[in-house]
Amino acid sequence: MTENKEKKKRQGWKQNPEAVQENILEAALEEFAERGFAGARINLIADKTDTSKRMIYYYFGDKEGLYRRVIEKTYTDTRQGELALELDLSKPQEALRKLITFTFNHHRKHSDFIRLVMIENIHQGRHLGEKQHFADINAPAIQRVKEIYSAGVEQGVFRRGLSAEQLHWQISAMCFFNVSNQATFGAAFGDQLFTPTGQKELCQTIEDTVLTFLLHEPDRLLK
Repeated sequence: MTENKEKKKRQGWKQNPEAVQENILEAALEEFAERGFAGARINLIADKTDTSKRMIYYYFGDKEGLYRRVIEKTYTDTRQGELALELDLSKPQEALRKLITFTFNHHRKHSDFIRLVMIENIHQGRHLGEKQHFADINAPAIQRVKEIYSAGVEQGVFRRGLSAEQLHWQISAMCFFNVSNQATFGAAFGDQLFTPTGQKELCQTIEDTVLTFLLHEPDRLLK
């Protein structure tokens, strides 16, 4: 590394530490998603950033600390996207479609997030840190579904007796599978579902599936 480049990095650390940490987290997400926790290397992460290995340890403590922060950030970013959705609760079917479409497209665009979740489930969630903190990060997911479901029940559109957790599970499961199992599903059954047209139709199918499950009368399903 040249003296000028090292000087520039030091200036960046001092002037904008938040940007430095963001830069590290982005590089770390790519590395952990590709190689897993055990296979990831801090020196390779440092090589992809505008900082150094020493500063990675300074900000995050150790590799597990960095890995945990990456997980937290990916979930936080997802939940912030859900909270930012403008949902018209006077039209609960349309609101739910909008949420499902967001989830479907978000997972497609953020395959590193999906791979990271798959990896952490292999590890039985042992790197998630304090359980309540992780639950707090993800509370907005249930909040949004609960808002829509409650509005639908009050209007007599959705049937009673379901929980927001059940509905979130159903939505998440189908949207997640679309990305996590694309390689094996495509190899076994062909890639027609993963073309632009196939993906659009599949998203519509997921919306219809969830809404049909919710409705008192399936023939009231809005298209």
